[in-house]
Amino acid sequence: MARDLNKVMLTGRLGKDVELRVTPNGRSVATFSVASSRNIREGDNWKEQTEWFRVVAWEKLAETCSNFLHKGSHVFIEGRLQTREWQDKDGQKRFSTEVIATDMTMLDSKGQNSGGGSGDINDAWDNAGSPASGGRSGGNRPRSNDFDEGQDLEDIPF
Repeated sequence: MARDLNKVMLTGRLGKDVELRVTPNGRSVATFSVASSRNIREGDNWKEQTEWFRVVAWEKLAETCSNFLHKGSHVFIEGRLQTREWQDKDGQKRFSTEVIATDMTMLDSKGQNSGGGSGDINDAWDNAGSPASGGRSGGNRPRSNDFDEGQDLEDIPF
């Protein structure tokens, strides 16, 4: 039996700070926008083309995004596309397609994170708590035997 696939992987920068809310039943949900750019050729010239994506994260991943991502943060988002339908105040049908995030990795170099944090993966992991369901949140946590405690994380090839 063949299975369908709905998978999104994108890198880009946040257009504004993460908005964290709590649903009436107590679930955390974070929303933010990510701009992903590419260069296209128009005749003899190159032009930058930017696509904006609305991203939604739930539960622990939402809290991690809220704590560590800020406007300008460089991120890798993995998830799926979902389209919602609703009626606006005038009764018109509206649609919105968004990326439902299942994983997020911070791509800013140490000290580059615009939010004032260190950008260190160990700091992010320790402050964010346990990973979201599925064992993924904020990237892969290095195992203790993967590097020496005194080794700078930027020297590790991942």
